Amino acid sequence: MIRYSLIAVFSTLIFSLSTGQENHQIKSPNGKITLSVTVDEFIEWSVTHEEQIVLAPSQIAMQLAAQVLGDNAKVISAEIENHKEKIPTINYKKSVINDHYQGLTLLFDDDFGLQFRAYDDGTAYRFVTTMKDSVEVRREIANFSFNEDYQAYIPYANDPSEDIYQISFENRYEHLSLSAIKADTLAFAPVLIELPQGKKVAITEADLEDYPGMFLKRTAQGHNLMADFARVPTMEKKGGHNDLQMLVTARANYIAKTAGERVFPWRVLIISEEDKALLNNDMVYKLAAPSRIGDVSWIAPGKVAWDWWNDWNISDVEFRAGINTETYKYYIDFAADFGIENILLDEGWALSEDIMQIVPDIDLEAIVIYASSKDVGVWLWGGWLPLSKKMDEALATYAAMGIKGFKVDFMNRDDQDMVNFYYRLAAKAAEHQLMLDFHGSYKPTGLQRTYPNVMNFEGVYGLENAKWANPDFPKYDATIPFIRMLAGPMDYTPGAMVNANKDNFRPIHSSPMSQGTRVHQLAMYILYEAPFSMLADNPTNYKKEKESTEFIAAIPTVFDATVALNGEVGKYATIARRKDDVWYIGALTNWDERTLDINFSFLSEGNWKAEIFKDGINADRQGSDYDREVVTVQSGDKMSIKMAKGGGWAARIYKAD
Repeated sequence: MIRYSLIAVFSTLIFSLSTGQENHQIKSPNGKITLSVTVDEFIEWSVTHEEQIVLAPSQIAMQLAAQVLGDNAKVISAEIENHKEKIPTINYKKSVINDHYQGLTLLFDDDFGLQFRAYDDGTAYRFVTTMKDSVEVRREIANFSFNEDYQAYIPYANDPSEDIYQISFENRYEHLSLSAIKADTLAFAPVLIELPQGKKVAITEADLEDYPGMFLKRTAQGHNLMADFARVPTMEKKGGHNDLQMLVTARANYIAKTAGERVFPWRVLIISEEDKALLNNDMVYKLAAPSRIGDVSWIAPGKVAWDWWNDWNISDVEFRAGINTETYKYYIDFAADFGIENILLDEGWALSEDIMQIVPDIDLEAIVIYASSKDVGVWLWGGWLPLSKKMDEALATYAAMGIKGFKVDFMNRDDQDMVNFYYRLAAKAAEHQLMLDFHGSYKPTGLQRTYPNVMNFEGVYGLENAKWANPDFPKYDATIPFIRMLAGPMDYTPGAMVNANKDNFRPIHSSPMSQGTRVHQLAMYILYEAPFSMLADNPTNYKKEKESTEFIAAIPTVFDATVALNGEVGKYATIARRKDDVWYIGALTNWDERTLDINFSFLSEGNWKAEIFKDGINADRQGSDYDREVVTVQSGDKMSIKMAKGGGWAARIYKAD
């Protein structure tokens, strides 16, 4: 690790003799972003980018049971730090991150402080408290004020029947003005706001621990946003899918009870001058707490053959397909034949209410032994509630059996209790060398850095919805890389081999298909961050489409370098990623046919071979139509690519012999 910092222990205080107001200011390393803090009767921060207002003065405060941190606060010290460090990553889209910022720490006389950072690609702040006893946080004021009524991409929280904070964190984006956001409704982060001159700002959070997640809602002022947080549950009842959830029926008058000496989550603004910069942002990872796992050698990212989306609907076999040992041996054989690292037993292998009661048709030990003989790992699905009830027993028992990890589902909350469940499970799973995939989850906030055994998170309107809904998937697919992926990896579960155009698509639960083309699906394995990446379709279909399956299987799930090539929110995205000395490019578009230029300047000198999958000439009619070709390219070459409606383009580029 390379680290150096220049710390200037001085105050940037500028006093207003008439009011006693204090102003503090820091700038990003490139000088484009200015973060200003004003301390008076209350504390406000504001942000500009090249003198363009990004964030108008916005209040910061935290209401405790006995005091409000931020009201008439007195600064007792101010410290500026110029920080530059290289962070080696684990299971990420690049092997090293440049962590370069100017920071400001303000300490106040009420045993609290505020830390601010200005990066080249955004800003962040968080509270720090130094109180001896625990504190009860009644409310946190985190306002985001804008000087105009900008357009924004808003993912509304679902419309629950009882508790507004109990949601799946899956929804599409409404593109509307800030003032048009429905009153008294919640949005979940990240939220993206369009600024003048093509710039954009995303609001999210990082390093969420022992505290509730941040929602956003419109203020009474019309085009401003404010944070909102779920209060601590006081009464719950079993319910939801197969009684796998605890539904909150009453909440306390506080959002957290927590240690008095601690740092709180970061409130984050990610700022881009052009859309494509959003495709390669590291803000959340940089702000997360470092790894708490010493030995990470056992953590193995990779792909997984998944059973649930395809409804165990395999064919051409001499046994009854379903949740049984024979079916999973078939999945294991398929995974072994194509070099897919894992299989997953989704819901049904154990009783819903008791994760220790394996159903009679499953011989789990035999499945694990057979998988091990084929060098294939086995993962298990579990509802969070039954897993939490028998966490120690389940983790110890199944780890001893040889299970590699758990897909944990249906949390559907991010109040303090549920956030603590994530951390508790991540720590205990690491003790047993078990990996985790959080499905039914809130957006990532950096837990995957703190506990690298956490591979993936849902919090995305993924391909599973194609089994029962008919929204505009290609538009959504071309939106989430710029917004949801800012927060971290996405358990989208791509890989459909039955692909349909807009007119031919139908949601069919047991024989699902995708909207858009085959290559649209292939490109997702490169475009979407997912250290634990699922193959959603069934092995029978993959065997029939060997060429596509071999291409998917060859794509890594973590990378050494990432380059954003081009993109426009909701329209198209193109990303290049490198693992060792092989490059991968993925591009996809919405329902608009599109021609783009690919610039290969990211390649080193010499001749390269590019294995290319592109939409076939009839892909707009028959989504599964594609062409494959191998061509020679060099650094600096440009190639014009054409994508069909709902189409894609994908390539694997390797050194020529």
